[in-house]
Amino acid sequence: MEHVFKEHRLCEQDGPLGPYLDSYASEMRSDGYTQQTSEVQIRLVVDFGRWLAKQGIEAVEITAALFQPYLRARRRRRRPARHDLSALQRLLDLLVRQGVVAAPIAPAAAPADCWRSEFRLYLQQERALSSATQTNYLPFVGEFLKEHFGDGPVDLARLSAADVTEFVQRRAAAIQSRRVQLMTTALRSFLQFARYRGAIGMDLAACVPAVANWKLSAIPRAIPLSQVELVLASIDRKTVMGRRDYAILLILARLGLRSSEIKTLTLEDLDWQQGFITVRGKAGRYSQLPLPVDVGEAIADYLRHGRPTVSSRCLFVRLRAPLGGFKGQCGVGSVVRHALERAGIDAARKGAHQFRHALASQMLRQGASLSEIGELLRHRSPQTTAIYAKVDLVSLAALALPWPGGAQ
Repeated sequence: MEHVFKEHRLCEQDGPLGPYLDSYASEMRSDGYTQQTSEVQIRLVVDFGRWLAKQGIEAVEITAALFQPYLRARRRRRRPARHDLSALQRLLDLLVRQGVVAAPIAPAAAPADCWRSEFRLYLQQERALSSATQTNYLPFVGEFLKEHFGDGPVDLARLSAADVTEFVQRRAAAIQSRRVQLMTTALRSFLQFARYRGAIGMDLAACVPAVANWKLSAIPRAIPLSQVELVLASIDRKTVMGRRDYAILLILARLGLRSSEIKTLTLEDLDWQQGFITVRGKAGRYSQLPLPVDVGEAIADYLRHGRPTVSSRCLFVRLRAPLGGFKGQCGVGSVVRHALERAGIDAARKGAHQFRHALASQMLRQGASLSEIGELLRHRSPQTTAIYAKVDLVSLAALALPWPGGAQ
């Protein structure tokens, strides 16, 4: 505690929480919180301990139900802060880990929630789908089950083809067209899972209406090469954040990784001797890609002078407490968005995928074949890569028919 507080009176170890304050302060320090934040939250815990003593409550009796009564009493004396509740929750988690209080018993899950959990496990273990895909599927499945069964028992055998088609038609009218196809895919996958489990006998997945989807109808939204270099040049590589962001953006620009793939990179995925990097792609597939020299140098600079000392084995970690890997692929998207803003680029898209499109377009203009592009981008189907033929205007011009009547 002395490393946090200069005043000895704030280091008092009396009260029901006294024996645990050192552990609490140590955890905040290891999680990367600043001294100011640590001091504010430990003051709150000390005050909570005094409130417990006045109420005659021992540490073994602490539950989350006490937080709101305490915070209401505290508001009469002090202005509430945004992280008050999370500070108390961190205390409770610490007491649970140390065996001081019993772990809270989770309420019994509703039958529909049990089906959702089992479906998610099926997507993860049997289908090897990414966590992002699982997260996208589950809300639609939850809505479908809630509409037909509410909070009661789930009897999927009662479902009919009409129930499926009516749900899709009604929801399709209320959501964006891009999400309609996601909804039908999620529902079709769930009904296949239910039949696999023996919960339904009919092939209701075949009753899910098809959504019109014209392949190769769009043109890839790629950031121009000049803007890619401008973004890279605008990063201040003398700062800790700049070294991390530069390495992330260089991987996007040179290797075309997806944001989810960058998030899951670990220190063990780098083979410095052979010059390879292992990438976890879609459906749990692993690929080894050659590590370009400039990418390797950027990663090495980040590891030597930018990466905080944390227990996480993730290659790229957050720089704000609590330290650790990115919580989702949106963390990589945030790096891209802020980099575009700093470079003064008003791109139509703000996400990381445009760098992947830019790499493919650049390779095509330099003479690479579609199969070579598909190999680098790790496409499972040649049709996925074929969309980049649309950006090869030189080759397309040679195939174009002359305008009837000649030039006007």
